[in-house]
Amino acid sequence: MTTTTEQLRPPPPSLGRRVAAWSHRHPRIRLGLILALPLAWLGVVYLGSLVMLFLNAFWKVDPFTSLVVRQFTLDNFVELFSTAVYRTVTLRTVGMAALVTATCILLAYPIAFYMAKVASPRMRGFLAVAVLMPLWASYLIKAYSWRLILSDGGVLDWILKPLGLSGPGFGDVAIWLTFTYLWLPFMILPIFAGLERIPSSLLEASADLGGHGWMTFRRVILPMSIPAVVAGSIFTFALTLGDYIVPGLVSTTQFIGNVIVINVAQDLPFAAAYSLVPFAIILVYLLIARRLGAFEAF
Repeated sequence: MTTTTEQLRPPPPSLGRRVAAWSHRHPRIRLGLILALPLAWLGVVYLGSLVMLFLNAFWKVDPFTSLVVRQFTLDNFVELFSTAVYRTVTLRTVGMAALVTATCILLAYPIAFYMAKVASPRMRGFLAVAVLMPLWASYLIKAYSWRLILSDGGVLDWILKPLGLSGPGFGDVAIWLTFTYLWLPFMILPIFAGLERIPSSLLEASADLGGHGWMTFRRVILPMSIPAVVAGSIFTFALTLGDYIVPGLVSTTQFIGNVIVINVAQDLPFAAAYSLVPFAIILVYLLIARRLGAFEAF
């Protein structure tokens, strides 16, 4: 059988191979095509909604028709900063966010340190599962569980009754306890990751140079773990600042989120204006966190 030249010639490359070869020769275009869909989602859905929120803050509601009038005005911000009750609500919310963040740091640091530097690999895995397990449950289930725990005649009252004590009931203490429980894992995990990255050789070198345990912690471990602590505080502070469900479940105290939710149906432009307050607070907090090296920790 005679073999011709046409029979020996390889088949032409498929369309997929040609596209792959072309994209390999143009890496920037390939990267742009890969990122096109997520960037479009980010630009249209996420940034677009923020732009609409910003625009709504400068509109107003017609008092007769209750319709939004798309006319530029600063009345919402004037009312927001000139009314004492809104300043009180803002300070109360920021104070609670700071208190919850500080409490989470105090509770999370020893746990994270034990996991990173003391616990055996098996115990470390067990503790990691124990920290992550609350995140598997629904947020509402955990919040309602704390409502049952802290209610009059609830589980906490039942435990403290033999001691002649009673639980705090509903109020600011209940909000603080519930928030601390909800956000504690978000503080433990970043601190654990930051402590785990500290080389053990530095601790050994400190001991060789005569540094006792407290000195090593104060001069080596703590300074190197501050970026991780700040990174964890971003989660606890921001989540507390914007939450409105927990205050409504375990207290009657008003926070920023509650005021915004109430005004969404009544005065959407004012709700949008008030929404910019926690947005600005978080922006300032992120700038401070950046200066402290939180974004370089991971």
